[in-house]
Amino acid sequence: MPDETAARRLLEGCAWDDFCETIRLTGHEIARWGDAVDDLDRTEWFRYLSRQVRNGLERFVENSEPDHPRLRDIPFRSSVNATSPDQDHLLSEWYEPGYEYRIWGNRGTVPYFVMAVWKADQDRDVGSRDWAEAGVDSLKQFDPAMLYTTDFLQSDAIHFDADGNFEVYCTREKPGGKDWLKIDENSVGMLIRVVHQDRSKEVDPVMHIERLDRPAQRPVRAHELATNLARAAQMVRGYAELPRSWWFDNLGTRINQLQFSRTVYLSNGGVADRHHAFGAWDKPRDMALVFQFAVPPAEHWIFQLLNVFQENLDTYEHQGGHINMNRVVLEPDGTARVIISESDPGIGGNWIDSFDHVHGTMSLRFIKCEVPPIVTAHLVPLEELRTRGVAVLTPERAIISGDLVA
Repeated sequence: MPDETAARRLLEGCAWDDFCETIRLTGHEIARWGDAVDDLDRTEWFRYLSRQVRNGLERFVENSEPDHPRLRDIPFRSSVNATSPDQDHLLSEWYEPGYEYRIWGNRGTVPYFVMAVWKADQDRDVGSRDWAEAGVDSLKQFDPAMLYTTDFLQSDAIHFDADGNFEVYCTREKPGGKDWLKIDENSVGMLIRVVHQDRSKEVDPVMHIERLDRPAQRPVRAHELATNLARAAQMVRGYAELPRSWWFDNLGTRINQLQFSRTVYLSNGGVADRHHAFGAWDKPRDMALVFQFAVPPAEHWIFQLLNVFQENLDTYEHQGGHINMNRVVLEPDGTARVIISESDPGIGGNWIDSFDHVHGTMSLRFIKCEVPPIVTAHLVPLEELRTRGVAVLTPERAIISGDLVA
């Protein structure tokens, strides 16, 4: 019966109307931010939503065919939860849980990648009803943006032949003599994070996925499209609400501080091969925000400056808005100093252009790192930093953060 209802809603246009209405109403959710956002934030909000519409349609309408799984990178510039510009994110969305899969390909020359499988709280009959008018409260029942990692497999544990070829089985039971990523009846998708050190010198991996029972392709069915339109629209709603709730319930209460929380990161599809800190920053245009931290041993690390919606700033395509382990200029004592300001104060370190933003979110992640560092921040007048240099970064002005919490 739910499939019949969903099919009827699609064929009569109700599913499409609900998709459009959900997107329309989500756009007005910017009002719930109140005076915490300025005109630049509001401009970026509507662009952010347009990107998430594209992301939702790509993930669920185009890339969630029950009989034809794929591994597809996220759409261009579609950034959520501080998407790292040093990673590719190969997604496979499974319309129906319960099937088993084989992944195979060639690793290229990338040094590291990690596969993660996830579950999400969603019923199979979501296409049989309307969601738009229920508003944000509907996310308590159906939120495709809230993902929970259930198992992961690092490339260190995968067997490659002399040419870099590999295969991994995603099954309930471990197959004899095969690399294995465990899935169960609740698994609805997977994400492969490919971590680059220097894209210009690396050969990208090539990866494929197939269902083990190898069903024949078939035309789309009406109830499937009704379901996937609902998933796409609710994903937009979920990714609109997530940065707002993080800002008001968490990040905005710790201005200019970073906190490493495994629970927060894993609750949004993260994988436990890294320590990932999030924070909020706030800096008037005539001020500079300076962070300093020791650099622990790690496979990779990156600091990102983001807008309030956890998107990379528009400079990231030209290597702006972030500092990573390959581009960083370290201090003589081995620490990293990151300076955030509207112009370069000329004191060395690593300058990040705040790009006419006065506030936003930020991210510091260390992949395959045992213990993350303490982070010291200083908020000082830009002109004073320019004229007096690091002498203005005194202990009494310091903001200490970087604590590791559950």
